[in-house]
Amino acid sequence: MNMIHILSAAAIAMFAGEAVAQVQTVETEAGAIAVTNVAGGLDHPWAMAFLPDGRMLVTQRSGSLVIVTQDGEISSPLEGTPDVFNEGQGGLMDVAFAPDFADSSRVYLSFAESGEGNTAGTALGHGRLVDDRIEDFEVIFRQEPKVEGGAHFGNRIAFSPDGHIYLALGERFKFDPAQDLSNHLGTIVRLNPDGSVPGDNPFTEQDDAEGAIWSYGHRNIEAAAVHPDSDDLWVAEMGPSGGDELNVIEAGANYGWPNVSWGQHYSGEPIPDPTTEPQFADAVHQWTPVISPSGMIFYSGEMFPEWQGDALIGGLSSNELVRVELDDQEFVSQERISIGARVRDVKQGPDGAVYVLTDQSDGNVWKISPM
Repeated sequence: MNMIHILSAAAIAMFAGEAVAQVQTVETEAGAIAVTNVAGGLDHPWAMAFLPDGRMLVTQRSGSLVIVTQDGEISSPLEGTPDVFNEGQGGLMDVAFAPDFADSSRVYLSFAESGEGNTAGTALGHGRLVDDRIEDFEVIFRQEPKVEGGAHFGNRIAFSPDGHIYLALGERFKFDPAQDLSNHLGTIVRLNPDGSVPGDNPFTEQDDAEGAIWSYGHRNIEAAAVHPDSDDLWVAEMGPSGGDELNVIEAGANYGWPNVSWGQHYSGEPIPDPTTEPQFADAVHQWTPVISPSGMIFYSGEMFPEWQGDALIGGLSSNELVRVELDDQEFVSQERISIGARVRDVKQGPDGAVYVLTDQSDGNVWKISPM
């Protein structure tokens, strides 16, 4: 079990020449790490992306996008962002830079978008980051259909090496539509940078299917990353009561929800295990009890050489950073690093440190570095 040492709020540690308040030290298999607070006072921060100069764009679920500096300064909300459906789990969610950001200044935002009545669905758009605003924002994809309720919007953006966009979606807590290719609920979609559908997607020639779909049978995905060596898309998705899954995604594959799961319904009603239905793609690893995965990277920095190539996944209900060692597409081992807060997103900084967002009304950017 990891041993956590909570330090005085007045404790100060020096990193990269800056004074930041140390939150705690944690013993890990790679040695002691320091968790330090870069910035606080954020309203349920959901995602972050690093600018070339080390500043961060941070989304807040309530609908605002801010810039956070390494000194902890938080900007006023940037103008030009979309209106969001801020109910339940919905709001302004993921943020990612286009692969050609240095030339295009293009920023992608995913969010819960209102529809008619009290319906909503996930949407994806992009605009240009110009000083303190987003210019020319336009929506390039809308999850269909929009439905009532505030759960399971999914919302993680990942880019393939050839520039295609993967957008991981939830099934909006509607269950059966995740098995229906005529809608986007419970799917991962693959798009061109402008939101159009690539001609080589697996279902483009199927009349009763949405051509944007890359895989389906998912429940709710809030963690996704492309492996830098294999170019495979990996996701960690939330199960019901038990059965969070780590999946490597194959084009056209059906991952089984709600027909199979390693968990059970919240009512206690059982769900068949994936091994009983071999037509469905099974998980590489599953967590019971759940970790509630949100945010995921493959670490490549020099600051933690022991972690290079490993997946780092945020845990909401587990209050952890979960490190997973893989061998090709096989699970090898995991380390559960308890940091005492709901981890909503995980990113590697330009300095090789690991940064996490804490999911709370007074949320934080925390930096994880070796002692």
